[in-house]
Amino acid sequence: MSGTPRVDTDRLMELLAVSLGAYYGDFTEAAARENLTASQGKTLSVLRRGPAAMRVLARTLSCDASNMTGIIDRLEKRGLVHREPSPTDRRVKNVLLTPEGERAVDAIRANMHATQAGLAALDDAERATLHDLLSRTFETGPAAAAG
Repeated sequence: MSGTPRVDTDRLMELLAVSLGAYYGDFTEAAARENLTASQGKTLSVLRRGPAAMRVLARTLSCDASNMTGIIDRLEKRGLVHREPSPTDRRVKNVLLTPEGERAVDAIRANMHATQAGLAALDDAERATLHDLLSRTFETGPAAAAG
């Protein structure tokens, strides 16, 4: 038997819910400072990892294709993203960030003061451990949700 106490899964789920709620609130406020909705900011964050097809974005953001189209239309009108045909399937449109879209994502992340402060309270080793644990626990590929 190890000296590590057993942690109740229900308590872990509650801590995750509280953490995610705080993160989401911080993210939503930071996106609003850029005159973006949370969904628009989340879309830009996903695209910060690389281009994505419209259907992948819709699945990642848990919304229907018509809603995704509206989000992308508004982001494209502001010059934050652009669409281009997929190099492998011309029927598929990939969405890419523009330099202005990259700036918006960077500004959102920089303005997430509560989240930044929480992570800054951890030392490098603790942040590395948290990164490893979250990576093992949740999918973190291009189709995963971001913020």
